[in-house]
Amino acid sequence: MDYRPSPRTKKTLLGGGAVLLLAGLNAPAALSFAEEQYHAYQIRRPDYMRKYGAWDTVDIPAKYRTNAIHAALLHTGKVLIIAGSGNKQEKFDAGSFDTVLWNPKDNTFKKVPTPEDFFCSGHAQLPDGRLLVAGGTARYEVLDDQVKRAGGGMRIKNENPDKAVTIKKGTKFRSPSGVEYISKVDVTVPRAKREFEVSYYATGQMKPWKTKVTAAEARVFVEAAADGPKAVTTEQAQYEIEGLTGADADNTYGLAEKITMDKQDFQGIRSAYEFDPRAEKYIPVAPMRDARWYPTLTTLKDGRVLAVSGLDDVGTILAGDNEIYDPKTKKWTKGPFRYFPTYPSLFLTKSGKLFYSGANAGYGPADKGREPGLWDLTTNTFQKIDGLGDGDQLETASSLLLPPAQAQRFMLLGGGGVGESKKSTPRTALVDLNRNSPAFQAGPALPQGTRYLNSVILPDDSVFTSGGSEDYRGRGGSNILKAQFYDPAANAFREAADPTVGRNYHSEALLLPDGRVATFGSDSLFGDKDNTKLGKFEQRMEIYTPPYLYRDKDKRPVLGDGPQAVGQDRRATFPTAHPERIARARLMRPSAVTHTTDVEQRSIDVRLTKDGNSVTVEVPTDKALVPPGWYMLFVTDAEGTPSEAKWLLID
Repeated sequence: MDYRPSPRTKKTLLGGGAVLLLAGLNAPAALSFAEEQYHAYQIRRPDYMRKYGAWDTVDIPAKYRTNAIHAALLHTGKVLIIAGSGNKQEKFDAGSFDTVLWNPKDNTFKKVPTPEDFFCSGHAQLPDGRLLVAGGTARYEVLDDQVKRAGGGMRIKNENPDKAVTIKKGTKFRSPSGVEYISKVDVTVPRAKREFEVSYYATGQMKPWKTKVTAAEARVFVEAAADGPKAVTTEQAQYEIEGLTGADADNTYGLAEKITMDKQDFQGIRSAYEFDPRAEKYIPVAPMRDARWYPTLTTLKDGRVLAVSGLDDVGTILAGDNEIYDPKTKKWTKGPFRYFPTYPSLFLTKSGKLFYSGANAGYGPADKGREPGLWDLTTNTFQKIDGLGDGDQLETASSLLLPPAQAQRFMLLGGGGVGESKKSTPRTALVDLNRNSPAFQAGPALPQGTRYLNSVILPDDSVFTSGGSEDYRGRGGSNILKAQFYDPAANAFREAADPTVGRNYHSEALLLPDGRVATFGSDSLFGDKDNTKLGKFEQRMEIYTPPYLYRDKDKRPVLGDGPQAVGQDRRATFPTAHPERIARARLMRPSAVTHTTDVEQRSIDVRLTKDGNSVTVEVPTDKALVPPGWYMLFVTDAEGTPSEAKWLLID
């Protein structure tokens, strides 16, 4: 096919040529600019895009630009972009929380009222298509050199079995020596537990009942009313609560834990909401049992959701207290006890067990909860999986269930040292859980050590990876403007077009129903190589169009209108003009991604049958393989060119 440059490209080439003529007068800057212009022309050539794909920035009106901390694809085809306070203390202090709903089809945006600070929350897809959002930020961190007032946890006891007690934000707690501390959030203490003890005399006659009351307890972070170290205490004492009188004052009191001038970490909230994609609003449900900041939410085979890890209401990482949400009752119950660092990558496997890849993001000691393995929730046992290189660099790694999901092969990519470590690894590793004794095997290396890599499964069974940085939060100008495909069948990477926007901490990427990949966010610590200028949150959005969408459009598979849910026979039929062009079908679960953690995405091979004018897909019955919810159905031709997705509800 002959290539004729567009008027815009001609202008670019003429401009580049003019600069080249002037290069001798103003080298090397002019030459560098000319090279950039020529590169811009080259990457827009049809033959280049057919081989490497192409990137485009999205036009976002100023009022809808936000700090994308979380992104989730909804079954309406729209993308929920959650910022909360967006890692901005001033927005948190003002109570200004953001959520933006983006429609990729027509590039329209809508602001959604956001009731609480969902910054660094967790999320999971529910069976009916709602998105569960749980946890978030109760308080921003205060670093050592910025701590002016002593702070710590205060346990509040309520000995009244007849009523709960609510302690409002700003309430004062007074120690026996008169030192005052102020609560930083509202807290409700349940009523005490009343039990009746029954006993009998030796004659068999029942003794009079005895009543036993066990005090209820809640915890709240408190801060000294005055600056300085005088309010520091390590001794236990009973604290009077200002505003309570009479029996209330007798029954309700504070018990101080350690109160210090140490660094005060982020604190979590207990709040949970379901986002309704039809009504396009948040709906409150029962709060979690524990406050959580940086939690992972993983969907189980019965549609319930497990919430794991996080920083609690006083900024301490939870010791292993996990809980399960039931979308039928809208309530939480206690889950199996097991410790993980924050944002652990936990994937549902065919056995119903959870695979922990070892990837995580952020908080927790370097020597605890970092080893990969299989977690059996029923017996609460953990089988470690060995063979992983660079095991000390699992923080900020990427991991995913490779396509198709039936193969039960997982991949781990990149990662770095704990905390603000400069360490990063190009390591990739693969593990096959279908083996009797699964162990990690080395995969092909990334081009360089990479933290915060985004990895997205595509309908053609390849994995698209992009961005990341070599150092912590892009420090030292270390953003990686590279992308590549991983081919599971060949166990090799191949080159993709380079993105133009760097992505590191607080960035996301997800597959759209039309087969493209959208990328969001990035929160560089510094904005220059010398680390002298503070970084700025990246609010540009960029979309990658894979090479398969630059093939002959007339031959791209097309599915007509069909059912929105599979029948009792687990089948769904769709009309198509050219069933002979369709080679295979994939069910793809929509993403819910944050902090390089996306435990939702999976691609399932579905049985495909064809007749003269339609195709029928048959969904596997194993709910551990296909957990209930909405899925994108893609069909592809023999080259891997996908149709646009059809949404299917799987119960």
